[in-house]
Amino acid sequence: MDGRHMQIGEVADRTGLSLRTIRHYEEVGLALPAARSQGGFRLYTDDDVTRLLVIKRMKPLDFTLEEIRDLLEILDHLQSPDTGDAVRTDLAKRLTAYRSLVEERCEKIRARLAHAEQFSAELSAELRKHRPAG
Repeated sequence: MDGRHMQIGEVADRTGLSLRTIRHYEEVGLALPAARSQGGFRLYTDDDVTRLLVIKRMKPLDFTLEEIRDLLEILDHLQSPDTGDAVRTDLAKRLTAYRSLVEERCEKIRARLAHAEQFSAELSAELRKHRPAG
């Protein structure tokens, strides 16, 4: 991180999240801005952007706010130099469980996509059969 602070509009551009969504994540305690300007504007760091991107990636996989909060806490503790080895081992096990959940959910999405593509192909075939000559 370069120590630079960004206002919420730049963060929205970098993450693809709306201002409203970013504010919502602040309201529910998932992603707090690193600081506030003298004028009260939210100020974010690169680490804050990274955190928002983790949340963004979890939402389409149907993780609950509590699961997102839990995973973010795991990541925070793993990044902390003050976390002891025994705690790190436990956190790594929990992180492994989340990774397994992500893989399961990705597989379900791949299966749904395959079904959707098959359906699209069937509709295309039906259209070809009924297309007027000429």
